[in-house]
Amino acid sequence: MNALAPVDVDILIVGAGPVGLFGAYYAGFRALRVAVMDSLPELGGQISAMYPEKQIYDIAGFPAVRGRDLVANLKAQADKFAPVYLTGQKAETLERLPDAESGAPRLEIASDQGQVVRCGVVIVTGGIGSFTPRPLRAGSEFLGKGLSYFVPDLNALAGKDVVIVGGGDSAFDWALGLHEIAASVTLVHRREVFRAHAHTVEQVRNTPVRIITNAEIKSVDGTDAVESVAVDQNGEIHELPCDHLVAALGFTANLGPLLSWGIEIQDRRHILVDTRMATNERGIFAAGDITEYPGKVRLIVVGFGEVATAVNNAAVLLDPQAAVFPGHSTDAVPAPAA
Repeated sequence: MNALAPVDVDILIVGAGPVGLFGAYYAGFRALRVAVMDSLPELGGQISAMYPEKQIYDIAGFPAVRGRDLVANLKAQADKFAPVYLTGQKAETLERLPDAESGAPRLEIASDQGQVVRCGVVIVTGGIGSFTPRPLRAGSEFLGKGLSYFVPDLNALAGKDVVIVGGGDSAFDWALGLHEIAASVTLVHRREVFRAHAHTVEQVRNTPVRIITNAEIKSVDGTDAVESVAVDQNGEIHELPCDHLVAALGFTANLGPLLSWGIEIQDRRHILVDTRMATNERGIFAAGDITEYPGKVRLIVVGFGEVATAVNNAAVLLDPQAAVFPGHSTDAVPAPAA
């Protein structure tokens, strides 16, 4: 593999979910060069991976906005400042370089793909960290051949017989979104009680979606791709036609290499920050769901404010002559990056 050219920026944002994308815009607004790194292959974080078609109701100014549209708008907002996107790459090692003449910190981060980023500040907006789907015990050999753990594009399953395994919000959201375009939708859950929101469960019950409880996938059959599944319901086997099997069994989250960066982390899950969104490590800030402080509320809109706070305080760390508050965007619109 050819060596990747190092990327040199003012700020590296680790995490390309909504908060990270807004941080990329705000860094550009402050005339700072920014790169955004994420372990997922596309921008948007959990929204793109798990519920791109779901309506989100608690974004200020939008009575409702589809997840996919929110991500697209945030990217368009950031793109005017030409951030460097480094997707499909997990931030791994962090080393400190000699400080710049201004006294600002210099950091070097390397990804699992060998990409090196040199910057003055890192802002971690990694949500819950990297997340790995819980595997389906039967049929793992069909992964990518009719078995998937996410449904990024509902239209790709139009006209197909779809079986969804799980009882959480993702399983029911996908069932609700697919029932009008798929040939059939069957939802299989190992218990009678669901983790999904009760209103969504009731909506699905009022559709033609078949719900099989106290059941699990016994086997997955097909030649080159999934063609059918066998469902074991209390010892009774149901053979179902299946063109696509969605295993919505949840996921395990892990902060991974961030645990070795020296950042103070609570319960191996949340990064402790102060009112500037600064961690205990100079030059490392955090924002969004991954942070912890007294009174923390985990909402996307809260993360937007936190990452703006982080960027503004990072700007002062990079240039002590800079002001924390740069003025309102309506006062003057900075020129886009070249």
